[in-house]
Amino acid sequence: MRDGVKITRPDRRSYSGKVKIQDLATHLNLTKGTVSRALNNYPDIARQTRERVVKAAKQMGYRPSSHAQAIRTGLVKSIGLVLNVEGLNVHKPFLSEFLNGISRRLGEEDWTLVVATAHSDEHNIEVHSRLIAEQKVDGFILPRTKINDARVTLLKNKQVPFVLYGRIADTTDCAWFDIAGENAMVQAVERLVKFNHQHIAYIGGNADNNFEKLRREGYLKGLEKSAIKADDNLIIEGAMSKEQGFRAARKLLTSANPPSAIICALDRAALGAYRAVESLGLFIGRDISIIGYDGMPEGAYATPALTTFAVDVQQSGNRLADIILQVILGADENNFCELVDANLIERQSDGPCTKSPNEISAIVVEILKTGQGGHNE
Repeated sequence: MRDGVKITRPDRRSYSGKVKIQDLATHLNLTKGTVSRALNNYPDIARQTRERVVKAAKQMGYRPSSHAQAIRTGLVKSIGLVLNVEGLNVHKPFLSEFLNGISRRLGEEDWTLVVATAHSDEHNIEVHSRLIAEQKVDGFILPRTKINDARVTLLKNKQVPFVLYGRIADTTDCAWFDIAGENAMVQAVERLVKFNHQHIAYIGGNADNNFEKLRREGYLKGLEKSAIKADDNLIIEGAMSKEQGFRAARKLLTSANPPSAIICALDRAALGAYRAVESLGLFIGRDISIIGYDGMPEGAYATPALTTFAVDVQQSGNRLADIILQVILGADENNFCELVDANLIERQSDGPCTKSPNEISAIVVEILKTGQGGHNE
């Protein structure tokens, strides 16, 4: 009762089984055709009527038949995401938040996320091809882009909409959303230079990933801006795991001219570098500075806590979902070329330079001589 007027609210429980358009029509005292046209935004239906029908549909729990919708619109209202789980699960650190961001946005429009897995780059193409052939999805979100990405070639040839989470060598006719990892690497170098570090190493990811190309370029640009000559001996790529990060850092620190600071393209590699530093009798943040990238939660609980550049993967997923929906519905993919910055989280793994390469080398040589440095290998 409101102001003496009885308010009648539709109750899904009064209907047995699935709520149908006829149930809505009966409840609203409208024809079935009017309700159907209102739900599909036909221009000949008054705005007030459309709003009334949509409101009642939500309250009564009406859901259109996906099969009927697909026949009428040609859309199954599903987005595909294929995750490559070959060897190392490179998606794992951010996966739950990333999926949550995508799913929330798709859910707002009553779309569905279809997640599939692949165990190699070749299998990844096969899975995309199968999903296309079986008409399971209307478009794709492509994470972890390669410099030259076979998925893009496939989807362009098949005229299937997609959005890249990242960039590729040629982004013509590609919708993409990315984090400016290259800018973060420039900032990392400049931060370390302010701490008086001059011998700064870089541990990168797999060379065929486009993010690696960009982050390495950012590192080199940072050196150039700081008038530091690049040294190929201080650059190691291919570290996608803690173990690989450990091996890369140990190789750098046991060289004849070790660095006083290490920038890692991935937090996983940075946490592996922690083990290498400790195994050689050195202290992180005091003897050797380390900066990572990704903002993995684990970094906050490392000892000392890892200075890193954080990425809001949930927001990224949300925006990617929004973009692919617009592209599927006809928006020009070239209008979506979006780059946002990662956020620096200052912690205790980096600081003022306290030791020269010679002093670091002397400590390492002594540890190796006494055999104390092999326990973490």
